[in-house]
Amino acid sequence: MRFPRYEIREELHIRKLISCYYFELSKNYKYAGEKHDFWEIFYVDKGEIELDTDSGHFCLKQGDLLFHEPDEFHSPRSNGKVSPNVFVVTFECDSEPMSFFLRNKMFHLTDKERFVLAQLIEEGWNSFGPNPTGSGRILTPRENAPFGSEQLFKVHLETLLIHLIRSGHADKELPAAPVPREKQEIGMADKIITYMNEHIGENLTLDHLCNHFAIGRTQISILFKKRVGCGVMEYLNQLKIDRAKMYIREDVYNLTEISELLGYSSVHYFSRHFKKSTDMTPSEYAKTLSGGYRIIK
Repeated sequence: MRFPRYEIREELHIRKLISCYYFELSKNYKYAGEKHDFWEIFYVDKGEIELDTDSGHFCLKQGDLLFHEPDEFHSPRSNGKVSPNVFVVTFECDSEPMSFFLRNKMFHLTDKERFVLAQLIEEGWNSFGPNPTGSGRILTPRENAPFGSEQLFKVHLETLLIHLIRSGHADKELPAAPVPREKQEIGMADKIITYMNEHIGENLTLDHLCNHFAIGRTQISILFKKRVGCGVMEYLNQLKIDRAKMYIREDVYNLTEISELLGYSSVHYFSRHFKKSTDMTPSEYAKTLSGGYRIIK
């Protein structure tokens, strides 16, 4: 018996990529603006940012994503209070369903959509490296990139677009399903992460977290491995470095004050920890922000 072949239907097809960047912006960042003949998605990973566009004025907060259609002028700027981190991808796509984003431009991502976007950011890092000519806006394949990384990046981007269109086309609410165990575990991990952020300047220990949340050391370690891919204290240390970067970009506190705010025993220990995590001292990091932003490929 000869089996017929089913040709898979593709609703969306990304033709080409133009840029992919993760920006750490200062609280006073301002860009005069631009427009271009391709699509752009602008995602706020941390903090807040404002954008003036041909479609209107937008105030984006953490978890918000904004679409810029081709030939739409857009000008982002920080609000002078918060130092935002943003992820930007530009691409060509002529598929008809993209017209959905002409009418629906701003989204606050769900947990599922944020998970897809996190995979997109990861594959962007895996796929693209520094441009040898020094031209920051030209994509360059990363040497020794993992197998299939560029294709995975494209797939994750298409997946994100499909999820966003689906959410906008939902005709009716489905009955609530029981919360699976895995989602309960993610919720617990998120509660612990929120607590870490709120008490980041305190001397938090693994034992303290276990006692506070009535959870065992093994269980909390498993939760964090599943949720963020690393250990509890390793993640806490990274939170401190991220908060330190934000304080440096906001330029309100000096380094001694930042080290105290984050619970370090001395500014020297803070500087060593910062350099170990970022390959530069806090002072060197501050100098990279002379243009109001720092690009992380």
